[in-house]
Amino acid sequence: MKAYLETLLNEKGISLDTVLEAEGKDWGTNFIPMRTIIEFMSAQSKETQNKMKSNLVKIDFHAGDVMHFFQYTANFLSK
Repeated sequence: MKAYLETLLNEKGISLDTVLEAEGKDWGTNFIPMRTIIEFMSAQSKETQNKMKSNLVKIDFHAGDVMHFFQYTANFLSK
């Protein structure tokens, strides 16, 4: 999963050093590096990884912005 995500980001010209902002319920604004998001996604169960990959493939196939999915994940991590 990690290799897939890194390849996807590389193809989209998105750096692993990109930092996403997400509002936390208790701690305010969180700054989450893309590397942290990739590590989190790669640490999930195979079933969850397959669902995430399927969603990213659909987004990419329909010329959507994959950053929306990564922002969604960052928001999840901030809660």
